Amino acid sequence: MYGKKDLEYFKELIEKEKAELLEELGYMRENSRTSTTKEATGDHSSYSFHMADQGTDSQEREKAFLFASRESQYLEKLEQALKRIKSGTYGVCISCEENIDKERLEAVPIATMCIDCKTNTKK
Repeated sequence: MYGKKDLEYFKELIEKEKAELLEELGYMRENSRTSTTKEATGDHSSYSFHMADQGTDSQEREKAFLFASRESQYLEKLEQALKRIKSGTYGVCISCEENIDKERLEAVPIATMCIDCKTNTKK
């Protein structure tokens, strides 16, 4: 199990990543307000856009939704990691109950399994 100093380090790391993610989600939300090519170009005429333009708008909205959905899931995993820090279970593999390598936690702060256990579950 990691000591208080290590847990504080990981808490700061996760909170920094969380803040960056929230900023990115805010940016995505702000950009989604200009949701169509017609609005983005300032064209407010009553003539409809070409079907290809409408398809592009639809595709861009769908892509933005998928990114936001994925980022929201990651945000939830960051919150869970902070809860594990608070409960003292952060950095302990849920499979073998050994410490997860510090390098792994720095690369993937939401990790719940050590490399060996994660690799074995993929087979």
